[in-house]
Amino acid sequence: MSAQIIDGKALAAATKAEAAAEAAALKVQGIEPCLAVILVGKNPASQVYVRGKVKDCGECGIKSLELRMPETTTQEELLAKIAELAADKTVNGILVQLPLPKQIDERAVIDAIPPEKDVDGFSPVNVGRMQTGQPCFLPCTPAGCIRMIESTGTKIDGKNAVVIGRSNIVGKPAGPCCLAGPKKCQTVTVCHSHTANLKEICANADILVAAVGRAGFVTGDMVKPGAVVIDVGINRGADGKLHGDVNFEEASAVAGYITPVPGGVGPMTRAMLMKNTTQAAAMQNGVAI
Repeated sequence: MSAQIIDGKALAAATKAEAAAEAAALKVQGIEPCLAVILVGKNPASQVYVRGKVKDCGECGIKSLELRMPETTTQEELLAKIAELAADKTVNGILVQLPLPKQIDERAVIDAIPPEKDVDGFSPVNVGRMQTGQPCFLPCTPAGCIRMIESTGTKIDGKNAVVIGRSNIVGKPAGPCCLAGPKKCQTVTVCHSHTANLKEICANADILVAAVGRAGFVTGDMVKPGAVVIDVGINRGADGKLHGDVNFEEASAVAGYITPVPGGVGPMTRAMLMKNTTQAAAMQNGVAI
């Protein structure tokens, strides 16, 4: 068996086209979707991510505000900026690029973003709504993973889904995302690198999401024949190249579908941010798109 590649770039392009159409529909009604991105300091990776998000906004017809603050910014100064954006009715989404300098409490910053403008889906209110199946902004990476799974046409009713990883950004919310909606009737198991019998648990998964942060952690013998494998990992190897959490060569010989690294989950994460922003603009203005 040779797995079919889930093309994240192509699916992201289609998703961004949806967001662009939604932005255009909003503009006809006099509403210009706007995303404010705050970058504190000069972390090289964060600068790349922010440039990518600003570029995506331009491609989707979404106004972007790129706000750069110095490394010495205090928590009070950052919270004041968030409060200013929260009160600005022309700003629909607020995103603070992580990680933050050590003098700033990350949780306090996330808590300060109003749930209706929390397009990252990190606020406690949105997390709580997701856990209880209420409408909310889903975290962009897990939401992108769900779209990629659905793109395969796999019938997921009654299937076993296994998530390896327990981060607040991917691992923990991936489970509720898998269960969200009337057609997502799966049995979801969330594991981590120290889970007992991990190999056997993974080998029984119809859908396997790897978000453990360790290059090549998932080997071919951990993959059920025909399974859908979603690789969230981005690890810089000694060769300078990006590697996923899945041993692609081994897993692709067993799986039915698999995402590559790079070119898989990463582009979809950014695309879902655009969708969340247009949805935020619509909801805040009481219109449908």
